[in-house]
Amino acid sequence: MVQATEAEVRREITVNASPERAFAFFTERFDAWWPRSHHIGEADMLQAVIEPRRGGRWYERGADGSECDWGEVLAWDPPHRLLLSWQLDGEFAYDPDTARATEVEVTFTPAGGGTRVELDHRGFERAAMGDALRRGVSAEGGWGGLLGLYAEALGSS
Repeated sequence: MVQATEAEVRREITVNASPERAFAFFTERFDAWWPRSHHIGEADMLQAVIEPRRGGRWYERGADGSECDWGEVLAWDPPHRLLLSWQLDGEFAYDPDTARATEVEVTFTPAGGGTRVELDHRGFERAAMGDALRRGVSAEGGWGGLLGLYAEALGSS
């Protein structure tokens, strides 16, 4: 399903896994499916991390040991919901001002024998160059493609 508005970008996918497994793979194994091309640091990305708790960091670790924050875990409710702040601007550069952060909410709902994973990225009006950011995350290499990579990795794990 593709749905984008001025205020939000929504994507969803149904995976052949329980909500518990789908949530755990999305968060604990985030690095297993996040593409290495999607990084903001100057060094090649070694690891992408979501720390498993409210207040945890969402960041990348570079091959040179550097770390680049992407945001923070705002809500951690396994296996139902994850809410992240996204502190990247329209040029995909880190913005330390939390007042300009957007939000990425991911929910995991039982659907038949699997789980419907819904991702809602919102708050673009707060971000620096928010319209460019919205266009970027709604494009082919954005959230729709990323959820496809997640589902593919989950299915082969």
